[in-house]
Amino acid sequence: MKIFKYQHWHFLILLVLLIGIYFYVRSYPLFLKGQFLGVNTSTWFLLAILSPILHQIYVLVCWRMELYYNSISKLFGVKGFKIYKIGFAILILSRILTIIVLAASSADTLNINVVFAYTMAGIIFIPSVYLFYSVKKHFGFDRAFGIDHFNPEEFENKPFVRKGIFKYTANGMYIYGFLILWIPGLLFLSKAALILALFNHIYIWVHYYFTELPDIKIIYKN
Repeated sequence: MKIFKYQHWHFLILLVLLIGIYFYVRSYPLFLKGQFLGVNTSTWFLLAILSPILHQIYVLVCWRMELYYNSISKLFGVKGFKIYKIGFAILILSRILTIIVLAASSADTLNINVVFAYTMAGIIFIPSVYLFYSVKKHFGFDRAFGIDHFNPEEFENKPFVRKGIFKYTANGMYIYGFLILWIPGLLFLSKAALILALFNHIYIWVHYYFTELPDIKIIYKN
C-alpha cells in the first residue's frame, strides 16, 4: 500500500528507540520522581512519548492519503487543508507542552551546574528563533505544514528555499527547530525532559527519511 511505503523502517526504528527508553527507565527509575498537578512524572513521561508518535503518524496518513488519493480534499473540499492544519497544530503544540509539563514534574533531577544549563538554553534558543523567523519570511507556514501534498502540481517546478537559515542548511526545521524542545529540560534541570527532547529530535529524522524525503521526490519532479 502506497501510504505505508518505507514505513517498516519507521516502525522498526521507533521500536528500537522505545526499547532503549524502556531499559533506561528500568536502570535509572529515580529520574521519574515527582509530580505535577497531582499527576505522577511517569504518566507525563508516557504522554510526552505518545505525543510525537501520534503527531508523526497523523502527518504520515494525511500526507499520503492526500498525495495519492486526494482523500481529505474529497471529504472536506476546499476546507480540507485547513482542517488538517488544525490537527497538525494541536499535535505539534502537544509535543512542546508535554515536555514543558514533564520538565516541571521532574525538576532538579539533572545534576549539572545551573549557570551552564541556562547558558546552553540561551544559546540554542537563538537558532530556534531564527528558524521560525526564516519559515515565516521565506518558507511560509503552509508549506511547513505540508500544503505541497495538497497541491503537488503547484509545487512540482518550484525551487527549494535557499534564504534565511535555509541558506546554510536544507533541513533547518529538523536541525534547529527541534532545539526548542531541549530548553525546558535545561531550565528545569530535568533529565526526563532532556531524554524526551533527544527522542523527539531523533524521531523527527525518521519522519524525514521515510516519509517526507520519498514524498519530495514525487512532488518536486524537476
